[in-house]
This record gives sequence, C-alpha cells and structure tokens, in this order.
Amino acid sequence: MSNQYFSPCPRGLEALLVDELTRLGASDVEQVPGGVAFSGDWPLCWRVNLESRIATRVLWRVGQTRYRSEEEIYKLAYATTWAKWFTPDETIRIYLTAIRSPLKSLNFATLRIKDGLCDHFRTVTGKRPSVDTEAPDVRVQAFITADTCTLYIDTSGEPLYKRGFKRAKVEAPLKENLAAGILKLSGWQPDEPLLDPMCGSGSFLIEAAQIALDIAPGSGRSFGFEKLKSCDAAEWQRLRGKVLQRRQPNRQLEIFGSDIDPRQVAASESNLAAAGLAGLVQLMDADVLDLEAPAPEGVWVTNPPYGVRLSTGEELAEWYPKLGDALKRRFAGWRAYFLTADLDIAKRIGLKASKRTPLFNSDLECRLFEYKLVAGQNRD
Repeated sequence: MSNQYFSPCPRGLEALLVDELTRLGASDVEQVPGGVAFSGDWPLCWRVNLESRIATRVLWRVGQTRYRSEEEIYKLAYATTWAKWFTPDETIRIYLTAIRSPLKSLNFATLRIKDGLCDHFRTVTGKRPSVDTEAPDVRVQAFITADTCTLYIDTSGEPLYKRGFKRAKVEAPLKENLAAGILKLSGWQPDEPLLDPMCGSGSFLIEAAQIALDIAPGSGRSFGFEKLKSCDAAEWQRLRGKVLQRRQPNRQLEIFGSDIDPRQVAASESNLAAAGLAGLVQLMDADVLDLEAPAPEGVWVTNPPYGVRLSTGEELAEWYPKLGDALKRRFAGWRAYFLTADLDIAKRIGLKASKRTPLFNSDLECRLFEYKLVAGQNRD
C-alpha cells in the first residue's frame, strides 16, 4: 500500500532531499519550500528514517479537509481512524503549524484536534490516551493553511538530526542534517582531505566520517514508527540489519578538526567516541590563523563562531582579513566553505566568493560562501 509522506528539511536543502528520496525509491516526489512530499510503502518510510542525512522528519499524512471553523477540524480529527494505528495506552502530543490561518486561536485549534482524537478512542475502545508533552509515544502534526487542515503522524519521533549519540554540547551548535547538506553542496568526496578548523562539537567531522564509512545516520537511535501497529517488527529488523551491514571497518580517515579552544576539541573528541569513531579523525588544538594545510588539496568547511568567541565588531573586522591572508598563503589548491549569518564576511575576508548559497540554520538566514583558493600574491 502506498502512503503519502512529507519530510521537512533545512531551507535551502530541498533539492538535495529530492535526490536522496529518489535514490531511496520514493515516488511522486514534489519539492516545496521547506521540504519534500513523496509517496511510498512502509519499508520506504523506514529506510528514509534510517538513511536520510537531510530530512528533519518523516510525516505520514492520515487526514485532510477543508475548513471554516474549529468544528470542521474537530470532525476531521474524530473521523481519522487513529485506533487502527496505535492504542490508547500510547501517550500523545499534538503539534500545530499554521500559514495564513483565519482562526483566532491556534491553541484552541490544537485543543480541538486533541479532543477529536481522544473522543475517537473513547468511542472505539472505551478508553482515551494520555497527553505527554515531554516524551510522547505518538506525535501528531497538524498543518493549517487559509482553508485546509492536514493531519500527520510523525514516524520519526525525535527529529532525525538527533542521531542518538551526541554527549558534549557547545554554544550555537550546527544541526547534523544541515552539516550533511553542506558537505554535499561542497562536492566533498570521501577520498578527499577535509578540514574543519573551528570544529566546535564536531558536526562536520562526524557527518563526514559516517559518510566515508557508509554508516546510516539513524543507526544509533529508535523511531516513532516502531510504536505503530503498522510496523512489522521482524521485517523492520531485517531491513535495518541489511543497511547496517554496509558499514565499512574503522580506518584512519583524511578528516581533520581543530579549534583554538581546547574545550571545543574535547567536545568533538567526546562526540566522535560516542558515535563509535574514536581515533578515526585527527584533532588538534590550534588557532585557525596558524594552521598549515594537511594536504596539497582538499575541502575546508566551517561555521565560524562569529559573535560568540569574537565579541566585538572591531575584533571581527580585524580577524576576517587575517583569515583571508592565512587561507591564501597556506591553503592554495583547496576549496573553502563558510556557513555564516555575518553577510559582511564577503567584504571583510578579501577573497572573491565563487558561489553564495542561501541556507537557514533553524530560523537564522545564512549564506554558504565558496572560495576556490589559488596561489598568488598576498594582499597588501
């Protein structure tokens, strides 16, 4: 049986998600701002949750109606056959997103969806599920436009960028699916050296290592669909085992990470170890301005911690030109990629960007700047 799904993703990565879903076997793939709609059977849903590096969630569409008031939304929730898919013993939470909705209170609309779902269970089973706002077994997503309400069951549970292993956190972390998307946009291949000179918690390093070793990004976690009646546990475990068997043996990788702050390096080291990648990535304490290229060619990728460790505009104004000089002196032959919301970097760094890709880190509008570094005379 073919189901209808929607996968949100970081804005700017929709085309990459289309390619990924198509490769995994999705049909009726349609890109929209902020995500991709597609069709497929349950094994496809399982594979996307397990293998997608770009998707944030996999939402299964279970109901849709046109509406003019909260009463029509309640009727949709009541008529949806929830009891076919999970039991009242599972806890629930309702999430609602709206665009151009005429309703006066989205909180009230959320409450009416919850009422309709619970009344459905009371009618069918004589028992209603409980609400758990912290760790629900089943997450119901509602999407409301000016005249349409669509209901989804979230088959992922926790968002997919939560790979299930990170222990050490840092300020302004980069979400894993955005890091994976940036690696894809850079054109990096596993046989190329990769360097993140401001590595923070190690998102780029871990995603690159998992790509190099063909490790499924969801291999260390569970998913929401495992709580549903439609999940054939034996078939799911067979599929999961087959995907996990592709993992290559651990080996030393041409992936390098550094940071001027030893605490950041320690965070990367801790997270790499938690992901089963201890010792595979080369880490060092170093100022990015003093780094030497670890290879004649490669990919430099980073999310500069502007405004975090360099707190004043004057410090930034002095630092970016020095960074441009260091890149040109020591990294000729490399491709450099900077994700930043500081759009003045292009003027300050003193290098000509060959590409500027708009991306969003959560709700923060950013640019991914590409610099193709060639040998030449330094600036005065």
